Amino acid sequence: MDDLLTALSEWKPFKAIVVGDFMLDQQLIGDATRLSPDAPVPVLHVKEQVNQPGGAANLCLDLVAMKGAVHALGVRGDDSEGSILERELEDRGVSVTGIIADPARPTTVKRNLIGLAQGRHAQKMFRVDFESKDPIGSSISGAILERFDALLSDADLVCIEDYNKGVCTPELCQALIERANLAEVPVFVDPAAISDYTKYTGASAITPNRTEAALATGTDGSDAPAMAKRLRETYSIESVVVTLDKHGALLDRADLDEPVLIPTQAREVYDVTGAGDMMLAGLGAARANGLSWVDSVRLANAAAGLEVEIFGVAPIAIETIHHELLMLAAASKGKTRTLEEACVMARAARESGRSVVFTNGCFDVLHAGHVSLLDRAAALGDILIVGLNDDHSVRGLKGPERPVNNQEDRARVLGALGCVDAVVLFHDETPIELIERIGPDVLVKGGDYSVETVVGARSVLDRGGRVEILDLVDGLSTTSTIEKMRGGS
Repeated sequence: MDDLLTALSEWKPFKAIVVGDFMLDQQLIGDATRLSPDAPVPVLHVKEQVNQPGGAANLCLDLVAMKGAVHALGVRGDDSEGSILERELEDRGVSVTGIIADPARPTTVKRNLIGLAQGRHAQKMFRVDFESKDPIGSSISGAILERFDALLSDADLVCIEDYNKGVCTPELCQALIERANLAEVPVFVDPAAISDYTKYTGASAITPNRTEAALATGTDGSDAPAMAKRLRETYSIESVVVTLDKHGALLDRADLDEPVLIPTQAREVYDVTGAGDMMLAGLGAARANGLSWVDSVRLANAAAGLEVEIFGVAPIAIETIHHELLMLAAASKGKTRTLEEACVMARAARESGRSVVFTNGCFDVLHAGHVSLLDRAAALGDILIVGLNDDHSVRGLKGPERPVNNQEDRARVLGALGCVDAVVLFHDETPIELIERIGPDVLVKGGDYSVETVVGARSVLDRGGRVEILDLVDGLSTTSTIEKMRGGS
């Protein structure tokens, strides 16, 4: 895990080509509180329409969220839905110059009817599909290859996202794989639910789920290692990753003594839509950043796991994935974080629309005044990061007889408080480096300060944050507590 976390802290942008079946997911959202008078079916009173890139288009967004520069190659209809799809991709930073408008077919649209009833959370009521599964013609295929050839020399990876909608023909897939192999650019495939993987022969990696692997191997799916090995050997694929739902993912490669099972964190599954796209994006992005195959699957597993906790489909930012893996790695060491880890935590929070609160202090002998301050600070945002003076810093501020409790014990006690999300030790006299790098939305200090005297206040205010001065609890301080312990009045 240490190598994975190090690689994530040094994460670099990459360039990806995505070829596949591009779709538009439309959500018609409203109230479903009554039945139709002319049939025993619910009536959806639509209040909102949401357009979301789906299929291979969703994979593009996943890669963008992982810092990828993405070129989309595929087909859409010459219709308004196709225009919407392109615009949605462009608005999110995806290059769509390789998406060809074909007047002979409609844009693939998945129109979801989503209703809320009796105060419950949203439920998908029905789905209407518009699509053609006819294989694309040679002229369309040739145009895709022409664009592919122009982009390949500058690409770090190629992804094929096959939903069996007619774009990923055997001829096109093999042409893509052969060209990429000659250029030494890896090809990652999310396969369709088909029984023959011949068109994926020679790919660098393939990521079927258990059901897809069972179909492709003609087995009952109970022996994942045997399925993975059979797919790898039959189709000359370098790496096979079989996803196994709550059991994680199985990696099989020729250079492994035996397949490796990478477990996943137990989660409350809300919606599995998009998990396969996220798995492929995570695997490809990790390999583009030089991670080992095992660590790449570990990252992809975490990304897919986060995806299933979301209703519908939403890209998971690399900062959020990094934070998730940090939390798993830190489970045994409490809430103490390095500054780098805290920065990742803060970025992940902001990516998900949450606010970050920061305060700092020695917290030598924790008392009710401290707890009151921290409780109130936490209420000002979504996560509370506490900067903690290390032992050297405390001695410089309080004298040679302090601290009473060492930094590890002080950090552990702070971390035991439910209101505290992370504790970061610092060596300097002030926490200015922490404040400038973490970039909190809210900076909190006790009432013995003013905004003008709070270290880091100007940095926070200049970024649009705010500084909050909270009243102290009368009669409570570490100094007075120590005096009482020593028998003073």
